[in-house]
Amino acid sequence: MIPDSDLPNPLWVFGYGSLLWNPGFDVAEQRLARLDGYHRAFCMSSIHHRGTEEKPGLVLALDAAEGASCQGVALRVMLGQEPQVLAELRERELISSAYFEAVVTLEAKGVEPFRALAYVVDPDHVQYCGALSLEQQAEIIAHAHGGRGPNTEYLFNTADHLADIGIADPDLTWLATRLRKGA
Repeated sequence: MIPDSDLPNPLWVFGYGSLLWNPGFDVAEQRLARLDGYHRAFCMSSIHHRGTEEKPGLVLALDAAEGASCQGVALRVMLGQEPQVLAELRERELISSAYFEAVVTLEAKGVEPFRALAYVVDPDHVQYCGALSLEQQAEIIAHAHGGRGPNTEYLFNTADHLADIGIADPDLTWLATRLRKGA
């Protein structure tokens, strides 16, 4: 975990997956933002929230890649709520240590680049699975279910929310279309 003294102030959090539609905290401000050097990918096995150890699901993660970028939403935490929000985010996102916290620089229209907290996948973690084809992803997502519900719900909510805010993600669109038709 990043020491609190090294966190952005004010505290911004970069949402690229479920934080887009379920941040879990009151958002003081939000803005469309881009993170360079990473892409959004179903590259992490989910053994808690969207799958089980016996039948893992998949969740999105920021996966480092040269020349990549990820469009998402920067969410500013309300002043005074930072300790509570950080504790809740850490409980949610760091449940199995497959993600690590990173302070990243985001670009957004009309403002100077700014720092935000992001949760990034550890490519050396056992839950990392970055080499799956879209068909393999569809098969896993179609049949997985975890503590927070079906894996398809996670996919559909994320794909729908990205479309609603005007962010194109061809892979998520393909997966959602495929699974709505039946895998």
